[in-house]
Amino acid sequence: MAKIFSLRPLFLCVLCLKLTFAVADEGMWVPLFLAKYNETDMQSKGLKLSAEDIYSVNHTSLKDAVVQFGGGCSGEMISAEGLLLTNYHCGRSRVQSHSTLENNFIENGYWSMNRGEELSNPGLTATFLVLMEDVTSEVLKNVSSGMTEVERFLAIEKASKAIERKMVEGTHYEAKVKEFFGGNEYYIFITETFKDVRLVGAPPYSIGNFGADTDNWMWPRHTGDFALFRIYSDSLNKPAEYSPDNVPYKPKKHFEISMKELKEGDFTMVFGFPGRTQEYLTSFAVKQLVEDEDPLKISIREKRLAVMEKAMDADPQVKLNLTSKYASIKNYYKKFIGESIGLKKVDAVQRKQELEKRFTEWVNADANRKVKYVNLLTELEKTYAEFAPYNKGVVLYNEAFTTLDFVTYVNSFTKLSDLLKKGVKREVLSAEVERQAKYIRSFFKNYNRSIDLDCANHQIKAIIDFMPEVLTEKQRKKYKKNNDEYISTLFSGDLLDSLKSVANLNALIEREGKKNIPDTIKSENGFGANDLAFQFVTSVNENFKENIYPNYVKLDIKLDSLNRIYTQALREFQTDKLFYPDANSTMRLSYGKVEGYAPNDSVVYTPFTTIDGVIAKENPNDKEFVVPAKLKELYEKKDYGEYAVNGTIPVCFIASNHSTGGNSGAPVLNAQGQLIGTNFDRNWEGTAADVMYDPAMARNISVDIRYTLFIIDKFAGAKHLIDEMTIIK
Repeated sequence: MAKIFSLRPLFLCVLCLKLTFAVADEGMWVPLFLAKYNETDMQSKGLKLSAEDIYSVNHTSLKDAVVQFGGGCSGEMISAEGLLLTNYHCGRSRVQSHSTLENNFIENGYWSMNRGEELSNPGLTATFLVLMEDVTSEVLKNVSSGMTEVERFLAIEKASKAIERKMVEGTHYEAKVKEFFGGNEYYIFITETFKDVRLVGAPPYSIGNFGADTDNWMWPRHTGDFALFRIYSDSLNKPAEYSPDNVPYKPKKHFEISMKELKEGDFTMVFGFPGRTQEYLTSFAVKQLVEDEDPLKISIREKRLAVMEKAMDADPQVKLNLTSKYASIKNYYKKFIGESIGLKKVDAVQRKQELEKRFTEWVNADANRKVKYVNLLTELEKTYAEFAPYNKGVVLYNEAFTTLDFVTYVNSFTKLSDLLKKGVKREVLSAEVERQAKYIRSFFKNYNRSIDLDCANHQIKAIIDFMPEVLTEKQRKKYKKNNDEYISTLFSGDLLDSLKSVANLNALIEREGKKNIPDTIKSENGFGANDLAFQFVTSVNENFKENIYPNYVKLDIKLDSLNRIYTQALREFQTDKLFYPDANSTMRLSYGKVEGYAPNDSVVYTPFTTIDGVIAKENPNDKEFVVPAKLKELYEKKDYGEYAVNGTIPVCFIASNHSTGGNSGAPVLNAQGQLIGTNFDRNWEGTAADVMYDPAMARNISVDIRYTLFIIDKFAGAKHLIDEMTIIK
């Protein structure tokens, strides 16, 4: 353990010099610097704690109860027995993995009534932050101004790896150096990851995803978006792979839960792992995002979703198989729409241009600044223009090509084909053939050719229209004559037939084995070369790798360099502004207050919803607004138990905490650091905050903890879970 702290004295002396930030409620603040930059402001807004109570290396603090769940969400510890609370949508794929049509936990929910019924989830992790430290001077010590970007990257990478090894050598902890402010500063994060995380409870889809796509990114909300898991450890309370001998983990800290009344204006804070923001982009980047990138993603996803929805409505098994995938695609489809609308509404491009005009005047007012920055914006504008077509190619490749199941399937043969082209030992080839045959059988268990083909009809068209060179002249003529017919032929070969694929594998080995030397098998054409699907997928991959991606990377590296310089220049220019680093999946804290908003003329939203709104939205004929019979019964009887407030049950609330993807499942805390809710969404009007924060519109949406407790206790009958928690009444 001692080595984890070995670098601390070296860098503490520079902490007071490093970060400057922006004004709350905007901001995703680095917990390490709360005492320096945020404590006074937070306390003036109502916080009853010190910065040390929130983040401490030497003492137990709130940060020890915050979890990075599954690598992409947040979560919180709510009992001394390892009970973890996160969002339903963060755990939905795990609930789905345990479901069958006979035991449909998506439809019916799942509640373990004892520890023996808690379900294991291979691959699911829960990660705690042990500490973070500034390592900028060490990372950049061998970086010089004359370096190319590649040389700079390699120097930083080498230094970072050395620091990571030194910090955790001889421990079970992990270390990762992350860049901040576009690579102007670097911080190391020491973490502890648990690998035995079991499903404890989840409400039915009709509660956990009530309102589904219609209400997603919207306010008001009435969604019980929560799920319960439990972390297990070995007998020494250390991380361990799943074992029936593991025991519930005893966390350093778990949150007290407040059942006290929540009022508009109350102080709130969100403590989690926000994924990605881009607050310091230029007008050129924002314009490209709003006019080109987001509309392209929206168009592709819109058509894909329509195909999936039609198939899901027609077949319950298809619906079960695709529920999680559909929701994931739809989630960001709607986010991209809201982001575009929001950025236009706040005149983001124009506001960026006005800032750049003032920046240019500041640069031109000083000879030294002119030397450093006079051509910076011109070069950024030029580079973004060059970048645009390659960025479009990457978006198309990722959204329209690799999302097709048949492309994933065909790509799975690449290793086998390459081995055969090079020549491979018989025993190696046999092992690879066995692996591939196993994959083929697994793939076709849930493969839906009809859905894949319907999606391909518009997605492949987008690919071919952008890069027609992937087709031969003969293929282009056939495609132009009837593009749908041509695309359907991609699905008619032997490769996309499970029985024939396995048979062809065996036939190839037998055929090539007879004409090759005894211990090595080699095939000049590899495997699948005569299959149209294989030819097409290979052609697109090669074109992307040779003509698009290299240019994309080259220009992206240049933009990284220019944006790093621009971000630093902005900090020199705006000395009266408090800057915070963009989100990068590291622990952050944001704070604000319970607060409504007015999105349009004569439209004013209050910050609370109740179970009355759930019942008001009920529509038995709309799958998104079905209310479970048990919940209606509790409502009709007003059987709310101790969770009632003014004769009803609070369901959700909004506050002005700056949040983004990755904050899903994060604890929402009151002024005393007690849990009052679980963050799960943002309002549509506020999604533009990833690029430009608007304090009048940006709101995070949370499940009220009293609704969570009510569902666990009164709806699910899992009072034993409530008894584990520390509840403040």
